[in-house]
Amino acid sequence: MWDAAKYLDYADLRGRPFYDLTGRIGAEAPRRVVDLGCGPGNLTLALAARWPSAVLEALDSSPEMVAAAQAAGVPAQVVDVHDWKPAPDTDVVVTNAVLQWVPDHRELLRRWVGQLPSGAWFAMQVPGNFDAPSHAIIRELAASVVPLRDEPVGTPRQYADLFADEGCLVDAWETTYVQRLAGENAVLEWVAGTALRPVKAALDEASWEGFRAELAARLNEAYPRRPDGTTWFPFRRVFAVARMP
Repeated sequence: MWDAAKYLDYADLRGRPFYDLTGRIGAEAPRRVVDLGCGPGNLTLALAARWPSAVLEALDSSPEMVAAAQAAGVPAQVVDVHDWKPAPDTDVVVTNAVLQWVPDHRELLRRWVGQLPSGAWFAMQVPGNFDAPSHAIIRELAASVVPLRDEPVGTPRQYADLFADEGCLVDAWETTYVQRLAGENAVLEWVAGTALRPVKAALDEASWEGFRAELAARLNEAYPRRPDGTTWFPFRRVFAVARMP
């Protein structure tokens, strides 16, 4: 279960990669804009504002996220990405911090490229922080509970090759954001809204509290607080923007 409120605790920091991604989309007057994995809809509204004449299509696999998006005024629907197929007038697709949850997303990318119209834009961003101490510690502690994949996403070069092999023009890159988090157990609170979701779902309440306490201690050691009470948390993200041939 997704907690939309927890996810939005860091809306500004989570939103910055979205704007860096969509800033590379050159579409001027798209007919249909799709937010593939819209979450609570706060960023979908930015797509609507940028292209107000376009048909806006928003979907997410989480009923909780879709409910939050609908409450924000986004016409979101509960749809699994495996079941989504682009309509013939789809000129822009954005998928932001979604495909890391989809093991076969490379096959989906190739399928979607073949279904999108000529000249359409596909923009994707995935977290690439899976070898960082935060995620390595989570995998270590959770190994006996729910095995987590070591590296569920590719490199910028791998995504560039994937899109180029399909005949697309492609721009791929990575950025490490040195995020300054405030509060106690800051890194734990960050990952609680994303990476810890499958772990929490697999544990009962007592086991979850024990896991959380041990994880907090390990994360606080790996990411010490500054004298002013804030914590630096470097976070790598991988981007690709492709234009269909």
